[in-house]
Amino acid sequence: MTAEIVIPGTARGPVLRSTQPLSFWGGVDPATGAITDPESEHCGTRLAGRILMLAATRGSSSSSSVLLELIVAGAAPAAIILGQIDAILGIGILVARELGYPSLPLLRLASDAQARFTTGAVVTVTEDGTIACM
Repeated sequence: MTAEIVIPGTARGPVLRSTQPLSFWGGVDPATGAITDPESEHCGTRLAGRILMLAATRGSSSSSSVLLELIVAGAAPAAIILGQIDAILGIGILVARELGYPSLPLLRLASDAQARFTTGAVVTVTEDGTIACM
């Protein structure tokens, strides 16, 4: 399956897919990468190394700074795949790259297409936006 590339890159890891919107500001601990939103079905789950699939995000312009903190702490997801583009998250990734930290791919894939992936399935994301199960 091929997703729309927002920020290119490669990644491999287990999927963490949520149908509920997630706010990085107040919904994710920037030091540990754990989801702290009590309404999330993944509350307590850490994002590090996962391919995070979200139908949508919720929240604030501060989400970019939280994502930047996650990247700096080594607690960021390996890739983020959104049903709807959130430019604010992209800013956090771009700032991290400009500061010399690792980048991660940001892709757009409709939520109905995301539903083909189950949480825990290991996938790869390629530079051309292909998402493939291992």
